Amino acid sequence: IASETGLFKFDIPSGKSEMVTPLEADDRITRSNDGRADPWGGFWIGTMGKGLETRAGAIYRWYKGELTLLFGNITISNSICFSPDHKIAYFTDTVTSKISRQALDSNGWPKGEAKIFVDLSEEGLRPDGSVVDSEGCLWNAQWGASRVARYSTNGSFLSAVDFPAVQISCPAFGGENLTTLFATSANEGMGEACLNDGRTFSWDGGFLGQLEHKVIL
Repeated sequence: IASETGLFKFDIPSGKSEMVTPLEADDRITRSNDGRADPWGGFWIGTMGKGLETRAGAIYRWYKGELTLLFGNITISNSICFSPDHKIAYFTDTVTSKISRQALDSNGWPKGEAKIFVDLSEEGLRPDGSVVDSEGCLWNAQWGASRVARYSTNGSFLSAVDFPAVQISCPAFGGENLTTLFATSANEGMGEACLNDGRTFSWDGGFLGQLEHKVIL
């Protein structure tokens, strides 16, 4: 579990937690926001300012007992996910409206500079959480647009799934055959008039997801 101050190991039956490593513990303005286990047993975790402070956040990798800064000067970290061939990581700073594509070496570390994968600025879309399916296509929740959009491996728009909530925040594949797309939404700033925001939705479209990787502690 990632918190405002660290990464924790949490035991569900007992409710006990154990600190694994501090995470910006001395920075009072930041909190964790988005993360995912990588194919090597590492854990990528992003942070952001609790008041959306400009460039206050970062993205780190916890791997083999060490926390390493990967990318800094991020306002809202999101979209951390990995290609099925283990060669690419994706991430975004939501306020830029751009999703980045980062090549990885054989141990899962960034190789070279990140490149723009999808630029949504002309459409006025804000990329939130993302997940990659078994074909290598990226599914992105687009904050304020009531949808999750699917992009090909070269960043071309393929299709979108609409949901009855405005602030769709993160997709995930699950279900018995990994063919159910789940999408969370947030009620922040919406009020009681938007009853669907703050709920989780599902959609069965026949697309196959990936099994999530496990963090090696």
